[in-house]
Amino acid sequence: MTVTTSDYFEYSHTVGFEETNLVGNVYYVNYLRWQGRCRELFLKEKAPSVLAEVQDDLKLFTLKVDCEFFAEITAFDELSIRMRLSELRQTQLEFTFDYVQLTKSGGETLVARGRQRIACMRGPNTATVPTLIPEALAAALAPYAASGGIPLARAA
Repeated sequence: MTVTTSDYFEYSHTVGFEETNLVGNVYYVNYLRWQGRCRELFLKEKAPSVLAEVQDDLKLFTLKVDCEFFAEITAFDELSIRMRLSELRQTQLEFTFDYVQLTKSGGETLVARGRQRIACMRGPNTATVPTLIPEALAAALAPYAASGGIPLARAA
């Protein structure tokens, strides 16, 4: 289930046993999976025409990904993964992700923060070249631009 607010795209997730290690903590690679899932759901719900381009010849290359951990989470914790656009250039963009643990009483705890840098590319695998970010993607991302972050400009 996803929800949108004025400044982030949200993916809600319940942690499962398969996402934990032998100690019972969430295995780190799952945070990166959740970033990808959030990004995919954004395309499906907010930019379906871009998703159609991805199924044609547009490629969204993940150039860089990171995650900083602040607290441990375990199976059946309820999470909100909140994606914001932090930078938009001609051929690349960057997202930030806040991983927020939700409590039954309505409380929220920031447990991790991540980033992804994406490059837009087109062409066959043997001749892939950078391409401008599709206008439909830029328009769909505009409501999720992080305030106070890097200026969003379609400059080089």
